[in-house]
Amino acid sequence: MTSSAPRRTVLAAALAAAAGAAAPLAAAAGEPGRRPAPPAPAATPRSKRPVDYHAWTTAADWRQGTGHGTRVVSGPRPGIGLARPAGTTDYRDPHTGKTATWEYATWTSPAHRLPVPATEAVASWNAHTPAGTWIAVELRGTYSDGGHTPWYVMGRWTAGDGETDIRRTSVDDQKDGRSAVSTDTFAVDDPSSGLRLAAYELRLTLYRRPGSTDTPTVWRVGAMASDLPDRFEVPASPPGLVGRELRVPRYSQEIHKGQYPQYDNGGEAWCSPTSSQMIIEHWGRRPTPQQLSWVDPSYADPQVCHAARYTFDYQYNGCGNWPFNAAYAATYHDLQGIVTRLSSLTDVEHLVHAGIPVITSQSFLKTELDGAGYGTAGHLMTVIGFTKTGDVIANDPASPDDPAVRRVYKRRQFENIWLRTKRHDDKGQVKSGSGGVCYLYFPTKPAPTQHRVLAELGIR
Repeated sequence: MTSSAPRRTVLAAALAAAAGAAAPLAAAAGEPGRRPAPPAPAATPRSKRPVDYHAWTTAADWRQGTGHGTRVVSGPRPGIGLARPAGTTDYRDPHTGKTATWEYATWTSPAHRLPVPATEAVASWNAHTPAGTWIAVELRGTYSDGGHTPWYVMGRWTAGDGETDIRRTSVDDQKDGRSAVSTDTFAVDDPSSGLRLAAYELRLTLYRRPGSTDTPTVWRVGAMASDLPDRFEVPASPPGLVGRELRVPRYSQEIHKGQYPQYDNGGEAWCSPTSSQMIIEHWGRRPTPQQLSWVDPSYADPQVCHAARYTFDYQYNGCGNWPFNAAYAATYHDLQGIVTRLSSLTDVEHLVHAGIPVITSQSFLKTELDGAGYGTAGHLMTVIGFTKTGDVIANDPASPDDPAVRRVYKRRQFENIWLRTKRHDDKGQVKSGSGGVCYLYFPTKPAPTQHRVLAELGIR
């Protein structure tokens, strides 16, 4: 029932020292509750927020970058495509052992200066990668003392896993003695030194087979950067926009136990793709029968197996790579997916009230979340609503069967296990928490209310 979160414990030392230097963390639907609505998330000036999400998504955005062999793809969903190769390179796939030659082109974003210098960053992207194409996403940071990081690979990604495809992968052992990347997360090694990430650039490299006219197309690339304090307890948010529950399919990861163990040991570890699939289907998208034809027909909910296969990170050997899940969601028609952090359940209330469910990442002991019946070093679940008293209604995939997936968890307990950056495990040892990490999936053309709520959170 765990996700990939345990591999992020290497970041615990970085978070542990942050307290002194970091800024404080400033539709089966019932009717919305009658409590007065809390202030919208925008009440905190963006320049003061410890979390900054920034992305490049429009034709104007893409033209601001520097391309070598790329072109701006026009249309309702502008992007960057490969126009002509800037060169060729050989890539040895560490997971297949095969070496192949690829044409490539690059696009580099302008430098994005952070309103609040950060200790961590997570990139995410949305792209179309036909068979025989792939992309690499890299981040290069500027430190607060003026130095620079190397170009860190934040992911090598393709939607498929056929004979002409590479295997999507994170890259281990990336560090410069001042910062490092753990699977999908960039982190400053020692925040207590005062060192921060002051700005960053993102670089896209688009690859295809030599002589091919196919091209990957990247529609969105961005990053969430944050500077969160070291804390075991977070302030409680008062209930506000409560009493609404969204219609979201219920899928259990546990019924897939033992299925396709080559993907993260089977269903027991599939909380992330199971949560992703629930929200993808909330938006009316799902795999076609042809796409599911590889799944054993005796298995229930074959789309969960499909999600596990196509979010799988071959280096991490798991399905819990955060941006890989967001990228998978965006392979469905007119859906977008991002990874960010939120500051409280008030943010989630505004999103749910607008019709956008939220996938949250949390770690907890069995005694810290009443009704869960388990403890976990890392787990993804989906917030689909709030009771009239403000408690959290969650689709929890760590349930024995699909009908049992809907749970109600105490607001205070849920908010704390999700937002804290430090916790104690069952041996009393200090471990890291996710600090409010979430996945947000939403249409390319959100409804006006959804657009407004997203914009209040700095997401466009």
